[in-house]
Amino acid sequence: MPVIDIFKDFIREKRLRWTPQREIIMDVFSNSEKHLTVEEIFKITTQQNSSIGIATVYRTMALLCEAGLAREGTDLCGKITFEPLYQRKQHDHLICTQCGIILEFEHPLIDKYRKDICLQHNFILQSHRMDLYGTCKDCTPSIIPPLPSS
Repeated sequence: MPVIDIFKDFIREKRLRWTPQREIIMDVFSNSEKHLTVEEIFKITTQQNSSIGIATVYRTMALLCEAGLAREGTDLCGKITFEPLYQRKQHDHLICTQCGIILEFEHPLIDKYRKDICLQHNFILQSHRMDLYGTCKDCTPSIIPPLPSS
């Protein structure tokens, strides 16, 4: 089932109205390749429909999180960001402390250890999140001085 239909059903179950504004916000968010702030979503959506208010974006993102279709996080500046969850593999994040870029990655050993640890502790995992902080390849040259040439 397409993500938009899942969200429409969720909205109806909550006895809310499905609006063109919610559809545009949902479309922009679900087609994003990166984690977005409300302000970024607002900027993109108002280019398509100037009647969308920032409060509508906040409310829609809260509903997407409640529906399990988005997850809220925080960037290095403390801004709230959102990432789509629908039909996405479990992944973790590399976060550059210089430029703030968030790189998503998967690794089979992390999955194996996660499963092993849960089995060892008789624990049923619902979700997990791992954020690794460091410096990306684009920012590394600005931190590490070049080696002196001989």
